[in-house]
Amino acid sequence: MAGQGRGGAVFLAAAALVLCVLLHEAQVAESAVFTVGDRGGWSFSSSSWTNGKRFKAGDVLVFKYDSSAHNVAAVNAAGYKGCSAPRGAKVYSSGNDRVTLARGTNYFICTIPGHCQSGMKIAVNAA
Repeated sequence: MAGQGRGGAVFLAAAALVLCVLLHEAQVAESAVFTVGDRGGWSFSSSSWTNGKRFKAGDVLVFKYDSSAHNVAAVNAAGYKGCSAPRGAKVYSSGNDRVTLARGTNYFICTIPGHCQSGMKIAVNAA
């Protein structure tokens, strides 16, 4: 009888694991993909692009731009406000970057001198 109890516990643990994996996959499937700037891509006019859009944690932003002229840096609030990437900031430079949003406000700037100050920055709030 004691052996049957352990087998039941192993079955329940395995079933719980499968349920967790299925729930995680369902959550990933619900993620939306947004191209920053829509057809215009990541540019100097991107700062108002977020207006009227709703974002969730797990959604993906696609930054499309000329990689010889721009980049994208994920920064904190101070970096966004001051248009500077702090040490250790993740900088993307492929011209077709995919970034998954974390819960809360996600900040992005172009670190090419003068670009952020000219409007190449966005703040995205993900629920």
